[in-house]
Amino acid sequence: MRNISSWSIRNPIPPIVLFVLLTLAGIVSFRNMSINEMPDVSFPAAQVVIVQPGAAPTELETQVTQRVEAAVRSINGVDEITSWVGEGQSFTTVQFAIGTPIDRGVNDVRDAISNIRSELPNGILEPQVNRVDFSGGPLAYISVESTDMTLEELSWFVDNTVAKKLLGVPGMARVGRGGGVSREIRVILDPARLQAYGLTASEVNAQLRQTNLNAAGGRTEIAGSEQNIRVVGNADTAYGLGQTQISASGGRSLRLSDIATVRDLYAEQRSVALMNGRQVLSFSLTKTKGASDVSVYDGAMEVVDQIAKDNPKIKFTQLYTSVDYTKDQYRSAIMAMVEGAVLAVVVVFLFLRDWRATAISAMAIPLSAIPAFFFMDLMGFSLNQLSLLALSLVAGVLVDDAIVEIENIVRHMRMGKTPYQAAMEAADEIGLAVVATTMAIVAVFLPVALMPGISGQFFKNFGGTVVVSVLLSLAVARLITPMLAAHFLKDHGQAAHGDSAWIRWYMKLLNWTLANRWKTMGFGALALVATVIGYATLPVTFQPSTDTDYSQVRIELPPGTTLAQNEAVAEKVSAILRASPSVAAAFADVNIGESNIYVTLRKDRPTTSIEFERAMSPKLQEIADARVTFQSQNGGGPGGREMSTMLAGDDPLKLETAALAVVKEMKTLPGLRQPRIEGDLQRPEITIKPRFDLAAELGVTTAALSQTIRIATIGDIDQNVAKFSLSDRQIPIRVSLSEESRRTLSTIENLPVPTANGKSVPLKVVADIGFGAGATELRRYNQQRRVVIGADLAPGLVSGDVQPQIDALPSLKNLPEGVEVVKLGQQKWQAELFVNFMVAVVAGVLLVFAVLVLLYRRVLPPFVNMGSLLLAPLGGAIALHLTGNAVSMPVFIGILMLLGIVAKNSILLVDMAIEEMSKGVERTEAILEAGHKRVQPIVMTTVAMVAGMMPIALSLGGDGSWRAPMGITVIGGLIVSTALTLLIVPASFSLAVGVENWLGPRLRRILTNGGADSSEPVASKPAPAE
Repeated sequence: MRNISSWSIRNPIPPIVLFVLLTLAGIVSFRNMSINEMPDVSFPAAQVVIVQPGAAPTELETQVTQRVEAAVRSINGVDEITSWVGEGQSFTTVQFAIGTPIDRGVNDVRDAISNIRSELPNGILEPQVNRVDFSGGPLAYISVESTDMTLEELSWFVDNTVAKKLLGVPGMARVGRGGGVSREIRVILDPARLQAYGLTASEVNAQLRQTNLNAAGGRTEIAGSEQNIRVVGNADTAYGLGQTQISASGGRSLRLSDIATVRDLYAEQRSVALMNGRQVLSFSLTKTKGASDVSVYDGAMEVVDQIAKDNPKIKFTQLYTSVDYTKDQYRSAIMAMVEGAVLAVVVVFLFLRDWRATAISAMAIPLSAIPAFFFMDLMGFSLNQLSLLALSLVAGVLVDDAIVEIENIVRHMRMGKTPYQAAMEAADEIGLAVVATTMAIVAVFLPVALMPGISGQFFKNFGGTVVVSVLLSLAVARLITPMLAAHFLKDHGQAAHGDSAWIRWYMKLLNWTLANRWKTMGFGALALVATVIGYATLPVTFQPSTDTDYSQVRIELPPGTTLAQNEAVAEKVSAILRASPSVAAAFADVNIGESNIYVTLRKDRPTTSIEFERAMSPKLQEIADARVTFQSQNGGGPGGREMSTMLAGDDPLKLETAALAVVKEMKTLPGLRQPRIEGDLQRPEITIKPRFDLAAELGVTTAALSQTIRIATIGDIDQNVAKFSLSDRQIPIRVSLSEESRRTLSTIENLPVPTANGKSVPLKVVADIGFGAGATELRRYNQQRRVVIGADLAPGLVSGDVQPQIDALPSLKNLPEGVEVVKLGQQKWQAELFVNFMVAVVAGVLLVFAVLVLLYRRVLPPFVNMGSLLLAPLGGAIALHLTGNAVSMPVFIGILMLLGIVAKNSILLVDMAIEEMSKGVERTEAILEAGHKRVQPIVMTTVAMVAGMMPIALSLGGDGSWRAPMGITVIGGLIVSTALTLLIVPASFSLAVGVENWLGPRLRRILTNGGADSSEPVASKPAPAE
């Protein structure tokens, strides 16, 4: 390792060719890498979707969801099962352990569902088993308007033309239409005529399914040629369908138009998209996992522009996109890295006052950063928030090794040596120390890159980028910097080096600390106590609140509200939001019972998005009979609120009682707003209870009742309805009562129900009809019922302020038997991430210790370096207090970097002292010489690093919610820890050598066979630093 620089100086061509090739490869990789907001996580999961129109959640849970969960539970590799059951829908997500092949998992789930298909109700649509293959939410929402199309025609244009073309964009996973309608042939039954003819809705639907179709009839040979036979029964128009003959009881027949109105219409509208108060048709764009946010979005916009050009009467308007935020973050991160690198170079020039030496140091940054993109691409990383954060973090570090090398070479030149001779000797002298300092940073971040679990999937981008970058900077410092210095620097003759006034002042301080070693150690102990107090008094949150250009509002109305009522409330909320000067647009996606409003904020707004949300919340709470809440910017818990607690248990009654007790106590906490159980409202129901004695006499079954009522009110399921063939597709023929008829209970009471003798009787004859209530939605976790309790935070608070208070609630500490608190989704990942980070820190410290033992070939001096790591976080705590930031994930990352930097500085000091002592220099003199020679490169690298981090800490461009706390922590920590390291490490090293001299001979006599003279002092012949 010592000789590699000498070889590079004597053979400059190979390293030059190597780095030219690596730089070119890095440029190519940089241009090809995906740009995403967050890393793509390999999240092996499958989703089972089962739809039974009109079914109540409680029925679906017992008849469908529980059977699905039991079927998939035994599949090998299943980690957890979560289910959500709503009206007519059951969603079960099966999450596999990390590393499980997703294709195998999806096939296993599909086989398990196929095996229980016969046990599921007949009224369900075919179960859908989907691979969870899209990443995050939609990239964009786009509205469509037309001056020459009906809403139904425009809907088909989006489904057919727009969707087909957009799905051709590489990386596009799904194009989802919002609002609009789907074309259907509506057979609107007249209940009075239906009863008069003794027909039921299900009989009409069944006859249409049997008669209105084109079918295969085999083949025959006529006149010597083979001919296929087709049975053509499909009506050409809605009028033609109305002329279809329907068989009635008693051998009678009648035309369909005698008992129903047949019209070419559209499906009943269950959702509406609103933009600035008017109804629009919208579609969303969702990318596949691994695709680039920016390239997919840009490709989609090109397609949309081309469609608009080809269809001038159709207007597309972008309602919302998250890609602008991603682009801003990308640009600001790259600019911060470039600005930081420039500032670091300026610092080098101010110290060395030699433009040639500065240029050589500056070359280390592009030669380290650009090839890093090549290795990042090889490892499958993208340019996302975490990898760019890593590059921003190491912008100042990349030049550190080159600074240490070039400063040492300049010091040798000022002794009167030629550049060639100085480069050869200086590079060999400091080579091992440079390698060890770099390996200290690698040792800290390598465990982060190798973290397991979901958190590891996120942070491998970060840790891997840092490790690759600093290893490349080491290669540059050992191969390129000495070689360029030998051939490029100019000899200025002998000159003074390290005689500045500030160095002389430092040497006086160093002499005092060595003369008062125990007092100095006392200062170190005080610094450690101050560190603990500093961090204990800071608020804690998992991740800082981001400042995005968009926000999301969720509206919940009481169950039973109509689409028109939902639309009116959504428009009222939109109007309040649009009145704010911070809002550019508000797009509402309205559904029955629940709506979402996507708010686009102005870029020149005076407040952050979080401040805007907390200022608007009180106004939105004034809306009567509606729950209006902002969705958490950080994803929150399972309910999307800022704070959430989840309880699980087998007994629904115990679970609900425990949840209500928790909510009651949460309302007493001043830091929480609107705590409540998610989805706790009861929905109104009409209950039909068969009179079993009379129903049995007439031959009426419960299943027949259910089918007849369902078809009459909402139509049959899609797979059982008759189809109407068009030239380009088939559309369903929906048999049902009119919407007006369904508004009176008497219509339901008089619905004809088929009997065993082929006749029919009114429903009220065989069943009692009344009113009731049932659950709106049900949640399940690992085959248990679960309840989510959500709440918002009071202004100015973070999750770490309130979570301990929630955990200390008596109702949570004394839960009933069978009820437990469980963590799901982001909560589970947060807990996993904290554990993994602690393991990574411990592993990093142990690896640093191993590197130092190998470097020094001694055991006690590495403990000096380990002790110096305790000094790293103090400055960060001071800086966080001064700037009003909380402890969050970026702060932990900054502390990790501080551990590496502080270890690096202390290694330079201790290694030089050991090197001097190996030459026979007395201990104190060796430490003073090490301090004199190493103080300038240490201070230079620290100031360069602070300068490099300054643009990140200031975050003048883009959202600095992640970068700024990290930059502030690193800057504060660097300044304080460097000062403490330069004063405390020499004193502690002096004490360590004294202990080693006293302890060494005694341990040698006890533990060895006395092969060496046990009376010989250890310090007289220490092992060289090789």
